[in-house]
Amino acid sequence: MRRRGFDARRAIWLAAVCGQTYRQYGHPENAFVVPAGFAVRSGFIAHSLNRVWEPFGFIIESSDEVVVAFRGTSSTSDWLSDALATQIEYPYAKNAGKTHRGFTQIYQTARDQIMTSLRGTDPRKRLFVTGHSLGGALAVLCAMDMSCNSAFRTPILYTYGAPRAGSPAFVSAFGDRPINVNRISNLYDAVTYLPPPTVKIPRSNQVFEYRHIQPFIALDFHNGRVSANHMIGSYFAELAKRDPEYAGRMCDANPGFCPAPSIE
Repeated sequence: MRRRGFDARRAIWLAAVCGQTYRQYGHPENAFVVPAGFAVRSGFIAHSLNRVWEPFGFIIESSDEVVVAFRGTSSTSDWLSDALATQIEYPYAKNAGKTHRGFTQIYQTARDQIMTSLRGTDPRKRLFVTGHSLGGALAVLCAMDMSCNSAFRTPILYTYGAPRAGSPAFVSAFGDRPINVNRISNLYDAVTYLPPPTVKIPRSNQVFEYRHIQPFIALDFHNGRVSANHMIGSYFAELAKRDPEYAGRMCDANPGFCPAPSIE
């Protein structure tokens, strides 16, 4: 794994990008605020257990960067997929261990759209893959896929409040790839402790192990409620404290781009 170092400004900016995935989902025309200097390359849809296609994120592009952003849990079906904690073989790399069945099935329904959209993109551009909550787990699956199967061999990953996505073998295989990992996690965010390290399936002998990708950047904030400790607006507010001048300029230059604590 190649480590370039945590970039606080990039973390602030990508947290705002993640906030826009929720705006896209909630807007009747799937519109969202595109930051200055970027254009929309495509949106993409996916489905969870109910097989209803929903907006799950977008790809934006500038003269030298591409960003793939994934949305977190927003519907009942998404929650059911989150709870589907059995595992399947990671389908996009050999001998790469197992990943969460529900997360993997969602990513599979979006994958062809993402790959098609990125085809023809200048591979010299830096590729950022990002997501919050469930979207963070999807971003992990995507970053591995990009590194193994696209022209973007060294993606830069930023996740926020992401659950565990795979088995110890998957985490080991992931760590062998040249992916720059920035897993940002609030110590008081309950979602980041799911699924638990060991999952025993009721009325069966199945046992699954889960681990987090490494390394991670720890945040330490407690906003009084489980949801407030997890929402992307809270992550953005905490990260903005690391460079408030930059965050203020960014928000002023891009009206509606920065998430509020009540975004979820």
